[in-house]
Amino acid sequence: MVWKPHVTVAAVIARDGRFLLVEEDTDDGRAFNQPAGHLEAGESLLEAVVRETLEETAYPFRPTALVGVYQWRHPHKDLSYLRFAFTGELLGDALPRALDSGIIAAHWLSLGEIAAQAAHHRSPLVQRCCDDYLAGRRYPLDVLAYFA
Repeated sequence: MVWKPHVTVAAVIARDGRFLLVEEDTDDGRAFNQPAGHLEAGESLLEAVVRETLEETAYPFRPTALVGVYQWRHPHKDLSYLRFAFTGELLGDALPRALDSGIIAAHWLSLGEIAAQAAHHRSPLVQRCCDDYLAGRRYPLDVLAYFA
């Protein structure tokens, strides 16, 4: 059998010293995560992060830079993830639309509030992406090439 990681995208969005995170119901209980999700068939990484951010937060999002690429193996499940984390800008206020199934709410949290919820992070990538963002890690989007 061929091993394949789950390819995911995440949006690392900061405003006024706070990060946009979602609170969601998972198989392991309530968790906090960046707006994130799986890459779908026929979709570019940029299209995926725009879609996931809108579905999970109702905010229209425009990615401007890649924060990092992260590989993580779940410690208790036979699952591995390859996450592409982007930063960018929100294009206005949240739209009047329902959030994706399983999403409880979108929250603007300070770094201290995020750290206080560490036991409830969806993965260690939540904190790492915030730390990398604050460290100024930004890579141009043209490092990615999409061929349809």
